[in-house]
Amino acid sequence: VQLQASGGGLVQAGGSLRLSCAASGRTFSIYAMGWFRQAPGKEREFVAAIDWRGGSTTYSDSVKGRFTISRDNAKNTVALQMNSLKVEDTAVYHCAARSTPVVVTTPKGFSSWGQGTQVTVSS
Repeated sequence: VQLQASGGGLVQAGGSLRLSCAASGRTFSIYAMGWFRQAPGKEREFVAAIDWRGGSTTYSDSVKGRFTISRDNAKNTVALQMNSLKVEDTAVYHCAARSTPVVVTTPKGFSSWGQGTQVTVSS
């Protein structure tokens, strides 16, 4: 599975951004897609994931209520709508695909990764 992310940028605190990720290749093997982020000097952390078949979603506590993950199976895309952005949301955001039915939220549980897209939130 190949993943192509887009939509990052610079926004003021309180603003919104929408990230998108397009999947290609063996998309039939996808069980879930997710977003992770990595700030300088920090480990990559889970943001959100969505089950590719059933549509159930999972969020980290830090973004719950502010971010919304959605999917379009027909287009093989997943989006992350980010509202009420905070300075601490600044990071490189990566989309990822999980090809196993086991529900995990760790980076090791996702086998395919797109290139990162920078999100910078200014105060």
